[in-house]
Amino acid sequence: MDARITQRSMNSAQMFVFQTFAVAKNEQTREELTSLYLDYIQKKMDEESDKWWKENGMSQEKIDELLNSHHRTPYKQ
Repeated sequence: MDARITQRSMNSAQMFVFQTFAVAKNEQTREELTSLYLDYIQKKMDEESDKWWKENGMSQEKIDELLNSHHRTPYKQ
């Protein structure tokens, strides 16, 4: 089985990440790149969750209500 990574097996974003990490010649550079990448992903996740929060009219009161309510399927007696 051929385990080589080819350009055809990855999309352009995956190729970019692969090529970016390929230049990391030492552990410190790899860690710095990883930190930058994870910071970016966290920022995007925060933006999406803030957007969802606003679109769904969420509030701390609504979260507390959901946490304190029981949404279980009742057992048949």
